Amino acid sequence: MASNPLVADRLPNMPAQKARQVDVEGDARSGKEEVAGESDSSEVKEFKEGGYGWMVVFSVALVNAHTWGLNSSYAVFLAYYLRAGDIAGSSPLAFAFVGGLSISTSLLVSPLVTWCIGRFGTIPTFRVGVVLEAISFVGASFSTHIYHLILSQGVCFGLGLGFCFTATVGVVPQWFTKRRSFANAVATAGSGFGGLTYSLATNAMISNLGLAWAFRILAIIAFVVNGGCSLILRDRNKAVGARHVPFHLDLFKLPEYWLFLGWGFFSLMSYVIVVFSITDYAQQVGFSASQGSLVAAIFNLSQGIGRPLIGLASDRVGRINVAGLATLTAGVVAFFLWIFAGKSYPGLIIYALFGAFAGAIWPCVAPVGAEVVGLQLLPAALSIYWLVLVLPATFAEVIGLMLRTSGVDGYLNVQVFTGAMYIASFVFIWLLRSWKLQQTELLGTMDDPLAVNAPTSSGDGKPEGTVTEQGRLHLYFTNMFVFKHV
Repeated sequence: MASNPLVADRLPNMPAQKARQVDVEGDARSGKEEVAGESDSSEVKEFKEGGYGWMVVFSVALVNAHTWGLNSSYAVFLAYYLRAGDIAGSSPLAFAFVGGLSISTSLLVSPLVTWCIGRFGTIPTFRVGVVLEAISFVGASFSTHIYHLILSQGVCFGLGLGFCFTATVGVVPQWFTKRRSFANAVATAGSGFGGLTYSLATNAMISNLGLAWAFRILAIIAFVVNGGCSLILRDRNKAVGARHVPFHLDLFKLPEYWLFLGWGFFSLMSYVIVVFSITDYAQQVGFSASQGSLVAAIFNLSQGIGRPLIGLASDRVGRINVAGLATLTAGVVAFFLWIFAGKSYPGLIIYALFGAFAGAIWPCVAPVGAEVVGLQLLPAALSIYWLVLVLPATFAEVIGLMLRTSGVDGYLNVQVFTGAMYIASFVFIWLLRSWKLQQTELLGTMDDPLAVNAPTSSGDGKPEGTVTEQGRLHLYFTNMFVFKHV
């Protein structure tokens, strides 16, 4: 693919965002032969808000419930592994790597999945993930040594999760404009409801049927549901001119893309620790295994209910605004509720009810990404994004278990670290918000980000559509302390 710089050097008198948009649109027109969508008659020639898109939302929600939702149940598996001693050659760190690998592998494989979507289409790529996920659970059911779990519940499940997630994550935004954040949040809410269901169901199945049959039942359910969703799901790749390029390295020339990456990096670091540790934390402070699984279930219920509300607020208040405030809330409640109230069961339940804010990255990442790079480059931007998030996904829970000590206060270091990561994530998203406001103000309107009537510097003799560097910096830092829709 020919290099298409995303900086404004080619159009010096045009604001950076407009220059990038022109460049992206040119890429989309010149690269139509590289774009692959569905080959049947389902391609929508005239876009209408929603419509069949709600069927797409429903199917993606079910997929998320039976991928990320099932992955959330690893908190129950982890608590069981740490106390049962049934797996030969195991250690707490090894079990932490199993959970981390399931997420990091799913992110690591995203460039390959992005290439497969461009080459073979969304649905065939998605179906590969459906098969791999079912195989992973069946393989885990026969595990007796730690390396069996690493290969099955870690690597193989991560591959299945990656193919399913990467193939579907960019589809919902293609069907919506005004309600994009809400629709995307409804789809991601499936992982919360799935986590709720399978946190309770997994604990019950392990207690009544044993570990092996718990895995086999999950394999059957996941294969049937995800396979059915593959018959419903449709994309609009051709209609929006989506570029499924695994490594669009010009994105790294954009400072705002680095801020977008920083928000996701630190947010995922803290989220993985919370979602995998909360069940074990409950048992360490003295609660039973069933009480711990109930806390995890409530945490996931909060995400299932809260994510659509986050999406609805995003469309009305601003997508970057809500992403930032949700991340800040997650940090504050980690520092105060989890540390000071978490030792009592009602206090821990209240903390779990804030789970929607802890996982705010999932309903917000695609809409915020579209604000940063546009719909055409969103698949390419997310492909690199998931790759960068491999590090926190792999090592977050390992760090968490290394920080854990014995006793009732054994999780204090973990709690402080988690809160600090959320605050760092908030700093990045708030800087990104300031950039977005600066761009829209340079374009002269808050309603049309593609307008070309950028303000001029009065009396400085510069051509129309330019501002001084001092003016840009003033806008940037001023916007950090004002609240506007963005």
